[in-house]
Formats: sequence, structure tokens, C-alpha cells
Amino acid sequence: MVEQVDGVLVSGAGPVGLFTALKLARAGIRVVVVDREPAIREEPRAVVHHSPVVERLAALGLLEDLQEIGVLKQAYHYWNIEHTLLGHISFEVLRPEDTAYPFNLHLGQPALAAVILRHLLRVPGAEVRWNTRLAEVSQSEDAVTATLETPDGNKQVRARWLIGADGGHSGVRRALDLKLEGVTYPEWFVATNVSFDFTDHGYGQSNAVFDPEHWAIIAKIDQTGLWRCTYREDGALTEAEVRELVPERYALFAPGLADTKPVAVAPYRVHDRCAETFRAGRVLLAGDAAHLVNPIGGLGLTGGLLDAFPLSDALIAVIEGRQGDDILDAWARERHRVFLEVTAPTAKENRRRVSERDPEKKRADAARLHNLTNDKEAARQALLGVFELVGNHAKV
Repeated sequence: MVEQVDGVLVSGAGPVGLFTALKLARAGIRVVVVDREPAIREEPRAVVHHSPVVERLAALGLLEDLQEIGVLKQAYHYWNIEHTLLGHISFEVLRPEDTAYPFNLHLGQPALAAVILRHLLRVPGAEVRWNTRLAEVSQSEDAVTATLETPDGNKQVRARWLIGADGGHSGVRRALDLKLEGVTYPEWFVATNVSFDFTDHGYGQSNAVFDPEHWAIIAKIDQTGLWRCTYREDGALTEAEVRELVPERYALFAPGLADTKPVAVAPYRVHDRCAETFRAGRVLLAGDAAHLVNPIGGLGLTGGLLDAFPLSDALIAVIEGRQGDDILDAWARERHRVFLEVTAPTAKENRRRVSERDPEKKRADAARLHNLTNDKEAARQALLGVFELVGNHAKV
């Protein structure tokens, strides 16, 4: 028997899927979220949520809860491996007309997801099913049918629309046989969570350490004293070797850090890839299911959540009969463009800067940091660059 859901099926209970589901559910649309995990995954994932995302979290009434546990970051600091400060940017250069939220929110992805989930489950009829993996997808003119693997066997669910927000290994994207084109970087990125006060050693709340071999991103995660230290590691090493070297790498960044046992360590490979399309009939892709990017600069989840907001608006308008479904084609084209023209090039440039080897380019990068530190308008324009990820979407 096929279960009928007169609404939207969302695959993936991460922040992107849950955020989309929350907007849909609050509009009175039936939403069922499925996820293959038994609960929200507790692992080092995205931490930085930029001002345009903060604006949208506030619009959904989430920011008050998030501020209670997260960190409001108001400056960037840039260092070399010898711990010499190369430059810094303060959010104080932003003007009231730029944004009502002149800061970044720092909070681990699992905690962000937990807050959104809590709000979602307050909406009557909204449902999240764990231990449920999407395996197959078929479509008709007016519905999409998903085959779901559950602890009780395979089940089929038919909904009006399906949103794939199920990450880089997206079952939805694979079921549609969509290409994920791009590159995979050769080195390891090692994300670690550690209870260690980096401010005792001169660091700010958000820091980039520039070095070709041992660059690092160091940021305060939340108000419990937890920090994220992500750094580069030799791609030829095995994962076991990478984990064994954590204390040795920690010693590069702060005295005493090597003697501190991390709370979590997650070595992973990084991709720069984009799906060939973000819409296939009644199926829509968002977040890492649609595109993958290196995390330097915090643009991955930022891009995913900025997919979700206009997608929700557009889908609500279609379901309510206020717009034709061509608005979903426009959404898919614009998000595809934003990734290829803004998100991916920016993340690539961020990666280049922290790992640059060429002496001339390093001098140019140092001059840029000096200018951003001393020229308030240049710093303002640099901070406003992230708003290009919002894109140009039709109002509905």
C-alpha cells in the first residue's frame, strides 16, 4: 500500500531540510521529513552563519533561541603560522542600511538543527521520521513516489513534491541519476572540536592561520567554551594516521593545545561540485545535495540555507495556486548560477589565500589584508560580499 501525503516529502533532517520544512509547515502545508540517521548527527560540521542567514533565521523567529547558546562574532582575525597578526576586519564598519544584524552567528550545525527541529515539531501535522532512507524515486504528472527503507521494511510514500536536502551523498540526487560535476581536493580537512580558550593566546572569536602546509581555521563555536580548529593535513596519509597526528598539529597553533584532548575529530575530503540541475520535475535539490564547496569562509551551509528560503517561498506560492511551477525553474536556475558564479569562486579564493605558496601572491594578499584593516570602506565592501549569495529571486 502506498501512503498518501498531500503535501511535501523532505529527505534530510539537517538544517536545510528542517528550515525548509518549517517554512512549509507554518504555511499550513503537510510536511513529512525523513532521514536515514537515528537522530541529528553529532559531528563537527558547519559553524559560521553569515548575516544574510541570520536575517532569515530571525524572520522565522529562531534567532532568540539561537543567541542563547551561540556566539555573536563581530570580527575576523588573520595570522601566519608564527602567530603574527596579518590583519583584521571589524563588523563595526557596516551601516544600519546594510543589515540589521551586523554579526555572524557561530553555532555548531547539530545545535542549529536541534533548535529548528524543536520549532518544527511544534507545528501541528509536521512529522520527522528517523532511520528512514530514501532509496528510489518515480514521478507522474501530479505526484512523486518515494521508496523508503525503514526498520519495518520498504514502504512507499506518494507526495505532491519531494525536496532532496540529504547531503553530499544524496539519495534523492542518486535516485534521479543526476551528475555532480566538479573536483575533489587531494588533501584532508581535519575538523576538530576542543574545549580550549584560544583567546588566552591572543586569538579572536574567528581566525584564519595562513600557511601552505598547515593553514587552519579557528573559531569559537558556542557559549560552553567549545572551539572549532580545522586544519590541512597531507592527503597521502591514512585516516588513522591523520588522527594520530592531531596533538602534533595542535602544537602549531597554541601553547598547551597539544595536551588537550579534542571532543571530536572528523577528517574528511573536500569537494567543489554542483549538480547539473536543481529541479527534475516534482523533485528539488537544496544544500549539499545540490552543491558542495570547501568550508573555508563558511559558505557551504550559508549557501544551503539561502537555497531553502526562496525555495520555500516559491513552493508555497505554487501549492497555494498563486504562481505557476515555472517559478521553481527560475529558483533552480538562479541558485545554480549563484553557486557557480559566486559561492564556488569565493570559496576557491579563500582556500587559495590561506594556502598560497607563491611569494608575489603572498605579498599581494598581505597588502590586501593591510588595506582591509585600515580602510573602513574596503572592509565594509568585503563584508557585504556575502550578500551576493542571496541571489535575485522573484517576490511571491
